[in-house]
Amino acid sequence: MTAPQPILTARGIVKRYGRVTALDRADFDLYPGEILAVIGDNGAGKSSLIKAISGAITPDEGEIRLEGKPVRFTSPIEARDAGIETVYQTLALSPALSITDNMFVGREIRKPGVLGTWFRILDRKAMEDFARDKLSELGLMTIQNINQAVETLSGGQRQGVAVARAAAFGSKVIILDEPTAALGVNESRRVLELICDVRARGIPIVLISHNMPHVFEVADRIHIHRLGRRLCVIDPGEHTMSDAVALMTGAKEPPASAQAA
Repeated sequence: MTAPQPILTARGIVKRYGRVTALDRADFDLYPGEILAVIGDNGAGKSSLIKAISGAITPDEGEIRLEGKPVRFTSPIEARDAGIETVYQTLALSPALSITDNMFVGREIRKPGVLGTWFRILDRKAMEDFARDKLSELGLMTIQNINQAVETLSGGQRQGVAVARAAAFGSKVIILDEPTAALGVNESRRVLELICDVRARGIPIVLISHNMPHVFEVADRIHIHRLGRRLCVIDPGEHTMSDAVALMTGAKEPPASAQAA
């Protein structure tokens, strides 16, 4: 039986900002249907790695492959068009707009025929039905009114809308940047369940988080980033949170098997 091939890989990624090297020949592998947590100390370069993968920055050196094919994104829009959706910590939602409008911002559905082509009239019903279906799929219909403004939602509900949008349009990979950072215990629990629901639909997830209990609860593998490169990849079932912190800070050397992962 052949081993599964990564859906997204990066090899030898280098990114410099003047004299500062944020990424120093960094590698990365994401496999189909998994939740891969990316952790690292502040300044380790994990944000730069994710930005390179999601098109927010262009690497100076190295290669990124999506489904085995080389890609070079010059903007997040190009990455999004390729099937990579990113939910940033700031959520990038427009508070005054409705849930539906936030789901479709930048990719609105227009009415068929002359009304849409020439007069550019939006097909509100199609967008509302789609948004309602996607929220229902992920168990988010505690939100009763699909047209209520996002600013009226709780923090957990806003995160849910952002994840639902990513799941609706992220056909290949979803990247979540600190999805529970600003949430309480109950809302964090719902977001973690939501992440597992998305994974159950077969979409691989990259989870960037400082919350070790959350990482160890949902991640299939943990990518530890240190000093601008991948230090190792560990199995959360075989290591403890203390192990992960020790590896992140350099207090412990990674096992040979983890370095090769």
